[in-house]
Amino acid sequence: MPDHLALIYNPFSRKNLKNGPDYLQSIQALPNVLFYAPDTHTALQAVVEDLRKRKLSCIVVDGGDGTVGKVLSALHASGWPAQAWPPVAVIPSGNTNLIAADVGYGKRGADALRCLQADLRSGQAMLKVKQRRPLVVQRTGHDGAAVLGFFGGMGAFGRGISIAHQPAVLKRYAHDMAVIATFAMTVMQLLLPRQRDGWLAGATATLTYDGKISLAQNHFMVLCTALNTLPYGVWPFWRAGGAECQGMHYLDVAAYPPSLMRAVWTLLRGKAPEWLRRSGAYQSGSVQTLQMQTAESFVLDGEILEPGENEDFTILAGPAVSFLYA
Repeated sequence: MPDHLALIYNPFSRKNLKNGPDYLQSIQALPNVLFYAPDTHTALQAVVEDLRKRKLSCIVVDGGDGTVGKVLSALHASGWPAQAWPPVAVIPSGNTNLIAADVGYGKRGADALRCLQADLRSGQAMLKVKQRRPLVVQRTGHDGAAVLGFFGGMGAFGRGISIAHQPAVLKRYAHDMAVIATFAMTVMQLLLPRQRDGWLAGATATLTYDGKISLAQNHFMVLCTALNTLPYGVWPFWRAGGAECQGMHYLDVAAYPPSLMRAVWTLLRGKAPEWLRRSGAYQSGSVQTLQMQTAESFVLDGEILEPGENEDFTILAGPAVSFLYA
C-alpha cells in the first residue's frame, strides 16, 4: 500500500505551541508527506478541496479533539462521500484528547509519521483500524454547516465546561490536572447551598430518542458520545441487557436526581449498578438520532453551540470513519 500522507497540523494546539523549529523541519523533511497548517476555517476548507484531488493513504490530524472535529466537519461539508475518505490517524497534541485516547495513533512528531508510513507499506496499518461514527449536530438555520464531533452534552456538563474554560484553570493546569480541577470545582458548586439548587434544577429541554420522547422535561445533565472508551476507566453509559450499540451512547439524568454523589462515584469508576439502572432519574442506552428542543446551548468537544432558529438540535450517528492506531 502507498505511504502517501496528508498531515493537517494545528499550530495553536497546546503541545504544538511548545514545538521549536526543529520539530516542524523534521516533519517537513519526510518524503511523501503533504504538510498543511490551516489557521482559519476558510483555509481548512481549501485544504480539504486540495486533498480531494490527490491519492492519499491516510489523513493525519496533529491536534486535539477540536481539531479532529473541525477536519471531519470540513470533510462532511465538502460533499466528499464519506466512504471514499482516506483513513484518519490522530496525533494527540491538544488541550483535550479524548478522541486520541480511544482511537489515536499514540505517537508524535516525525517518529509517528515514519512508523505510520512503514505500517502502510507493509500492510500492517489496515490491521490496526477502529471504526467510529462521529456525532453529526444539525440546527435549523445552519443548513450545510453540520458540526461533527465525538463527545457532547448539556446541563451540568455545559456549566462544567464553562469552568474549565476559565483562564484560572487553563493557565494553571495541564490538561489532566485541569480535568481534575474542573471536577472538584463542579462538586463544590453542588455542595454550596446557594449554588446547589440552580445546578440541580437542570436545563429545560424536550428530548426525543429515536422517536421516543423522554419523560423528563428538566435535565440535570445529558451526555452523548461516539467513543467506546474514555480515559481513567470513566464510562457513565450502559445498555440494557448488554445490547449492542446502535449508534451513539447517551446518558440522561433528570433534574434533582436522587443519590447523585453516589451515582457520580460509581459512574466515574465505569460501573452502573442495578440500583442505578432501575432508577427512573438515570437513563442510558444507544440510539441513532437524538432530537433536542431547548434554548440551552450544547457543548461538542469543548465547543459551545447555540441552538437553531427553532431552538433545536438534531444529533445523528454519522458515517463510519476508519482510524489507524499504533
